[in-house]
Amino acid sequence: MQTSGDIRTSKVPEVTLGFWIIKIAATTLGETGGDAVTMTLNLGYLVGTAIFAAIFVALVAAQISAKKFHPFLYWAVIVATTTVGTTLADFCDRSLGIGYVGGSSVLFLLLIACLGLWYRTLGTVSVASIRSPQAEAFYWATILFSQTLGTALGDFLATSAGLGYEGGALVFAAGLALVAAAYFFTGMSRTALFWAAFILTRPLGATLGDFLDKPHAAGGLALGRFYASGVILVFIVVCIAILPQRAGRHPGEDEGRQAAGV
Repeated sequence: MQTSGDIRTSKVPEVTLGFWIIKIAATTLGETGGDAVTMTLNLGYLVGTAIFAAIFVALVAAQISAKKFHPFLYWAVIVATTTVGTTLADFCDRSLGIGYVGGSSVLFLLLIACLGLWYRTLGTVSVASIRSPQAEAFYWATILFSQTLGTALGDFLATSAGLGYEGGALVFAAGLALVAAAYFFTGMSRTALFWAAFILTRPLGATLGDFLDKPHAAGGLALGRFYASGVILVFIVVCIAILPQRAGRHPGEDEGRQAAGV
């Protein structure tokens, strides 16, 4: 059984409107930043994935070792998952020739498997349960798979499905609107809705990122990957500095506490 002291040690920020604003911006930065390294610097998807994976591992280790919630550290890990997710998805889809449909299918299965293993091991996938190194490891693995899946899904709708970047962004924005409606007007599991929203924000950010940095001929604004990444990074830092950032109650906390025997 967990105590109230355990609840105060949560290192996951309270889920508010500010959380989702920063999350979408972070996923957009992951797309532009990942492409800047692999394409603009011409390092390739494999090298880019190796670089960002090393950064991700180092930041996750720091996050798990931390004794309390540190906003900039938490969001640095989120950005790391988006960048490695971008380059890893591109490596699988393009370099390995799996394609967007094949890549999305494999990543979806990996995501479901990770959530299933997490639930089987700890009895809940609620963010309210993330108060131990084991729970944090599952949390970050799930986020990494969701970010990578989002990249593949975003590219699939924008290119293979022929919707373009604006069309893809509208589809995922509509999906998020449906999740929001379910949150406010139904009794659906808050934990399930949280993860649905978390997953959908990634492809939304991926399509927005592509829209910002792709050339005009490809339907983008051609802002330049480094320039777009710099602007988004400044926006994220400002948001973290001025918006409330604290560990607190989360969607599904009551579910998580009941599963933990509180």
